[in-house]
Amino acid sequence: MTAIAVTSADLVLPAPDRHTPAAAVLHPPDRLDLEGSLAETTALLERYGHLVVVLPPWLPAATTRRLHTVRAILETDRIALLDIDLPPLATALLVRQLRQLSVCDFSPGVIASAARLLSHYIYAGALLGSVAKLDRVPVGLGAHARSWSPSAQFAVLANPAPHLVKLGGGGGRGGAHAGGAGLPPGPEFATHLTFARGQLASDWVTAELAPAWQVQGVMENPLPADSPGWWATGKLVEFAAAIPDPAVLYQLVASVRREECRWCGAELIGDRCGFCSAPLAAPPPPRAAADATGATAPYRARS
Repeated sequence: MTAIAVTSADLVLPAPDRHTPAAAVLHPPDRLDLEGSLAETTALLERYGHLVVVLPPWLPAATTRRLHTVRAILETDRIALLDIDLPPLATALLVRQLRQLSVCDFSPGVIASAARLLSHYIYAGALLGSVAKLDRVPVGLGAHARSWSPSAQFAVLANPAPHLVKLGGGGGRGGAHAGGAGLPPGPEFATHLTFARGQLASDWVTAELAPAWQVQGVMENPLPADSPGWWATGKLVEFAAAIPDPAVLYQLVASVRREECRWCGAELIGDRCGFCSAPLAAPPPPRAAADATGATAPYRARS
């Protein structure tokens, strides 16, 4: 079996059924010393065999260093450290999908490398009261200028492709309306929508976005602590639509051709190993790379 681990309890969403296991929450360096981290990780490996840890880019550098240090000291190839660049709520949904897959008959290598595949099927965004400081999604000068309006609201999609829509003004809890500008493009497959409220009073996600995206269900969860930092404002309602059905997730992953990592031997799908990060294909030798780009080999004088 493969254990799925995170570094924050708010990345562990409630299990959708009794078969989905919980995720392990690893203690940060300010709460556990190195010896304690080694003991914590060793216990997980002894119990489950393999450990897949999701590492969001907003983690403190000390936390990331600690995890790499633990893996290096233990000298094990049974720990996968996955760099996942999704907004916080979408990261939590991806973690739940990995938890769902962890009880299937997939090898640890397939589960680890499936994270990159599944991330392409998560539609993650937020309703924002300002995009003045947002740097995760391209923002034009006009949107920056309109951010100073007290009634401004923006629908922003960060994944799978960036998209920004200026919504019409209006007061009240349901004050954001599309106003002819359109909605962020949604998924063309069955999803459930999860949302989390920040300091923005609006029902736009449930009243307009959910019906437009034709989601099969809507669930509210607490806002992850790192969401205001990721979106550069506390005036937000974060949302993410993802595939909820474990059978569909299983079919999606099982349909991809499996390979063997040429470096560590782990089974993988896609173009990169989840455990050692080695690419599926070996890089071309220098001469072949130079021939492919038309570059000339450096001149070497005869002796």
